[in-house]
Amino acid sequence: MNIEVNIKQQQLKLYKEEQILKTYSISSAKNGIGEQSGSECTPRGKHIIRAKIGFDCPENTVFVGRRSTGEIFSENLRESAPNRDWILTRIMWLSGCETGKNRLKDVDTMRRYIYIHGCPDKDKMGIPNSHGCIKMRNADIKELFDLVKPYTQVTIY
Repeated sequence: MNIEVNIKQQQLKLYKEEQILKTYSISSAKNGIGEQSGSECTPRGKHIIRAKIGFDCPENTVFVGRRSTGEIFSENLRESAPNRDWILTRIMWLSGCETGKNRLKDVDTMRRYIYIHGCPDKDKMGIPNSHGCIKMRNADIKELFDLVKPYTQVTIY
């Protein structure tokens, strides 16, 4: 299996060999595409899923620093922390595969903490609105998480 993320279409497609198994609506970075550390842009190129986090966590589990906070997201929680970057349900941590493009030095996807992750269900999909990550609906990230293994190839273009 492999994953392709089309930034222009705001879609993630899961492939098995040449066949599309699933297509999901996503939200990439509101700052656009780019690889530079600190840019809050979505990095392009070939990546792998280096780690999967949140296996048995309930839907809407809140993560900070890739650890569950013990909180379950709700609109009341969002109102109490309006500027928080909500990382929910599951995390697939990406690592770049192209030295100098998305790996090592100031362009390292993994050191930039770029994930495919869940977000509040009221967040809009289909438009760029993240801090660099690929955001998905919680039901979608749970489904994708269960379908792929660590080291699955992810191409972002």
